[in-house]
Amino acid sequence: MNFSFTEEQLALQDTLQRFVAKDYTFEKRQQFMAGPDGFSRDAWSTYAELGILALPFPEEFGGLNGTALDIYLTMRALGTGLTLEPYVGTVVLCGDLIKRLANAEQKASLIPQICDGTLMLALAHYEPQSRYCESAINAHAVRHGDNWTLQGHKAVVLGAAGANQLLVSARTSGQAGAEDGISLFLVPADTAGLALSRYACHDGTRAADIVLNDVVVDAHALLGPEGQAFTAIMQAIALTNVALTAEATGIMQALNAATLDYLKTRKQFGVALSSFQALQHRLADMAIATEQADSMALLAAIEMESADFAARVQRASGAKTFVGQKARLVGQDAIQMHGGIGVTDELIVGHYFKRLTVINSSFGDLDFHLQRYSDMIVPA
Repeated sequence: MNFSFTEEQLALQDTLQRFVAKDYTFEKRQQFMAGPDGFSRDAWSTYAELGILALPFPEEFGGLNGTALDIYLTMRALGTGLTLEPYVGTVVLCGDLIKRLANAEQKASLIPQICDGTLMLALAHYEPQSRYCESAINAHAVRHGDNWTLQGHKAVVLGAAGANQLLVSARTSGQAGAEDGISLFLVPADTAGLALSRYACHDGTRAADIVLNDVVVDAHALLGPEGQAFTAIMQAIALTNVALTAEATGIMQALNAATLDYLKTRKQFGVALSSFQALQHRLADMAIATEQADSMALLAAIEMESADFAARVQRASGAKTFVGQKARLVGQDAIQMHGGIGVTDELIVGHYFKRLTVINSSFGDLDFHLQRYSDMIVPA
C-alpha cells in the first residue's frame, strides 16, 4: 500500500495551509461567525477558485477527479483554520450522493453549480427519534400524478441555514427501520410548506430543524431509483465521517502547536512551564495520540477507494471511534495545560476543543460507531 503523496497533492496541501494562515485567521473567523450567514461567502468563492469545490467530481462535469485521499488532505488543512463554510455537507456528503444517485441530466445541472460555488447543499436525513440510525426514517413521500408530496420532521440538519437546496430522505414504501423504501429528493430551501428553525451549534457552525408540511416537488426531484437510496446514504455518511476524522487530526496538530507555544512562554516560579518534566510527558502523549489518529484517518481515506461496501463502512466507524478517543485526550489535555484561559472565547484553544466535541457527535458518536464496528468484526 502506497502512503506517499503526489506532487499535486502536496501542492494542494501547501496552498490551503497558506490560505488558512493568511486569510482565515482566528480574528477573521470570529467576524465570519458573527455575520448573518455564520461563514464567509468570500472564502467560499476562494474555495471555488482553488478548485477544492470541484475536487471529488468527474472531469466530464467540470470536476477534478479527486479521491478520498485528496479530501483527507483538504480537510486536515481546513481543520487547522476551524473553517466555518459547509464544505463537508455540500461537497463531501451531498456531492457523493449526487455522484451515486443522480442521473446524467441532474449531474450536468448540479455539479457545475457546486464547483463554481453557486450551489450549497445540505442533507436532511436524521430525525428526532433516529439516534444516528440511518434506516430509522418516518418522513414519507406520496406520489400524486407527476408530483411527490413530502411530510416529516428532520433534526439538526448541518449546513441547512445557508443551503440553496436540500437533499431530503423520505419513505416511499416500507416501515421505519427498514432499509428498503427510502428515497432521496432534491428540494429548494424556499419551497412552500418547508419550515426551517435555524440555530448556532456549540462550535459556531449553523444548523436547522426542518418540518415538511405538504411539500410538493415534481418527478425530476427524485434522485436515483425510487426506494433504493439507503446504500448510497450509508456510503456517503461513511465518507463524511472519514473526512471529519481528517479535520480532527488537523485540529489536534494545531492544538499541540498552540499548547507547546503557550508552555514555552508562560512562566511559573521564574521558569517556563515547558521545562517541567510532567508537562513534557503530557505533550509527548498528545503528540503520539495525534500521530496515531492521523495514521488511522489516512488509512480510512485510502480504504474509501475499496469496492467492498461493508469494508468502507467498517473502516469509517473504526476511524471515527479511534480518532474520537484520541481527540478527546488531546483536547482535554490542551485545555488543562492552558488553565482557565483555555475555555475563554478570546483564545482559539477553546474553539478547537468545541469543534472536536461536535465532530465526535456528528453522524454517529463514539458509542454508536464502536458498537457498529464491533458488530461488523464479530457478527452476532
